[in-house]
Amino acid sequence: MHDAVHEVAGSQSAQRGSTRVRAAFVTTQRDLRLDLFRGFANWAIFLGHIPDAVLSWFTTRNYGFSDGADLFVFISGYTATLVFGRMMVERGFLIGATRLMRRVWQLYVAHLLIFLVYTVAVHYLAHNFDVPHLMDQFNVRNLMDHPVETLGEGLILKFKPLNLDVLPLYIVLMGSFPPILWLMLRFRNGVLIGSALLYLAARHFHWNLPSYPAGVWYFNPFTWQLVFFLGGWLAVGGAHTVQFLVRSRAALAVSLSFLIFGLLITLAQPIPLLRELFPDALFELFTPNDKTNLAPYRVLHLLSLALVVVHFLPSHARVLTSPVLRPLIKCGQQSLEVFCVGVFLSFLAHVVLELTSDGIIAQLIVGVAGLWILTTIAYYRSWSKRVDKSAHHEARTTRE
Repeated sequence: MHDAVHEVAGSQSAQRGSTRVRAAFVTTQRDLRLDLFRGFANWAIFLGHIPDAVLSWFTTRNYGFSDGADLFVFISGYTATLVFGRMMVERGFLIGATRLMRRVWQLYVAHLLIFLVYTVAVHYLAHNFDVPHLMDQFNVRNLMDHPVETLGEGLILKFKPLNLDVLPLYIVLMGSFPPILWLMLRFRNGVLIGSALLYLAARHFHWNLPSYPAGVWYFNPFTWQLVFFLGGWLAVGGAHTVQFLVRSRAALAVSLSFLIFGLLITLAQPIPLLRELFPDALFELFTPNDKTNLAPYRVLHLLSLALVVVHFLPSHARVLTSPVLRPLIKCGQQSLEVFCVGVFLSFLAHVVLELTSDGIIAQLIVGVAGLWILTTIAYYRSWSKRVDKSAHHEARTTRE
């Protein structure tokens, strides 16, 4: 997604064993587009996770095949490769791999914390406000009926309450990333081909991980890894490889046409008048939208969006520094905290609407309040990190 790249190849620090590192990383300047769209993905996930609300119409899932989850995983693969790939090249595989696994541990701890708070909140509100169906709706009843067994399955990511599926997927992808990143730095095209073959095999043979107490993962890691590694491939040189597509008017026209097609097909489901535009055979190819196994048209839709964004929104665009976009960018920069709080707030928003009013005005108020809280959290974490960094610098200076 970056416009400028520089080649990192064959230097002494890039040599590990007999295989030569060859990766085209972006420049060190931060690309605000990544923060912007990761923030947008977090907002979309929050709004989209409020069940039976009109707030989902403010997300992308009703206007195309892909949604905030696709965008979140794609950008996560891109940024993880940038950060830890460059670290591996400059400081060696061991340093990069251990720092990456430290991030996996942070993600796992965050998941356990939100898991605990979420399930306790569902249980408390369901029983104290006489809304017992919340236990089934948010998939926590089994935790109450078989607490020890269910908690054990939760620790190994097999048991997941409703809407707590994205972070376990991210943990699994990041946990398997160190050896794949080592290969990607040397054979980026080979890794991408392997990723695509795994994706096709998983869809054909129905590979997935088991869930508890029954079923499979809502986000199939064997298929969703393709989006993650597509982002990584772009980060280590793929973006430079496909620059000709970004500049191609034909590619832009095809991408825009597919986005419009996805918009019409998606809107045709709730709008009968649009439904009449498509033959049954064509319409059924895209409905229902296969999210669990990541339908190919979701990947194409995401890539089409990426191409259009890069074409019309360069990294130096003035709009990226405008005050209007600053809240979204800040939420993207503090993505983990915003994501975790957003998942919990989506549950609280649903309960508030159910106990008070589910009218459009009430939904808009709840949605705006939630986004305000997420933005406040993001600004606070940004300020807190600056304070910690300043204190650490002062302490180090004092010791010296």
